[in-house]
Formats: sequence, C-alpha cells, structure tokens
Amino acid sequence: MRATLLAFFFLMLFLGARSSVIVTGAQNAQSRNPQTQVSQGRYLVEEVAKCSECHTPRDAEFQLDPSRWLQGASTWIVPVHSIPNWAQFAPPLAGLPALSDEQMERVLEKGQAANGREIQPPMHRYHLSHADAQAVIAYLRSLPMGR
Repeated sequence: MRATLLAFFFLMLFLGARSSVIVTGAQNAQSRNPQTQVSQGRYLVEEVAKCSECHTPRDAEFQLDPSRWLQGASTWIVPVHSIPNWAQFAPPLAGLPALSDEQMERVLEKGQAANGREIQPPMHRYHLSHADAQAVIAYLRSLPMGR
C-alpha cells in the first residue's frame, strides 16, 4: 500500500511539473507535412505526456504491454482519499475510436471531456496549442485500433 501511495505521489508530482511545460510547434499545422505532424504527435504522446502509462494495459509483471499500445486500460492509480469522480478506466486512444477530432481538440486544448464537462481525474488537464493538439490527433489516428 505504501509503495502504491509513493508511486501515486511521484506521478502527481510528475504531472504537476509537466503542466508548467509549454510545448509549441515550430510551424503551424497547415504548413507541416503529415509525416512531420505524426512525428511531433508521437513525441508529445510518448515523451512529454507519457499517455501510455495510463492508457496501455499492463502484463502480469506490471509492465506496459506493447501489443496493446494505447488500447485503454483500468486505472491503476488510486487516490489517497476518495475522489467521487475518479475514472476507473483510461479509454483507448489508438485510432481515436470514440472521439471526433473536434472532441479531442477540446480535451487537449481546454481539458473538457466529450460531454463538455471537466476531464475526470487522474487525467491531467492539458492546454496545448491548436497545432500541437492536431499533431497529437494525427499520431493517435495513425495507430491501429484494438481488436
């Protein structure tokens, strides 16, 4: 239990520190070629936001399962104190099966869920630029959806 709490504490510190980082694209989305946009999106998803930590299932050894990359997973992080709207599942991101581009832009640019409400914890509220949000969407759409 203590290890879980420590892991949660460090994850929250990591998320808080990450929220102060502003990532801006060198070019606007219209002038990027699709391959560059996907590459920028991959960098933001995998290296900056670390989306796989919550949105990729884990194997028996609690390691990320690369065969189910960003396919959605049960939330393994638990709050120290009960939080009523704590999400129990991180939805699939690969291929963006459940969201339109406009809905995903709201998630990434305003921290709003598809229903217009605030994103549920433990999901971090991002305030990406429109170009970076489009790059993330391009990368996620490039990934195969789960079976």
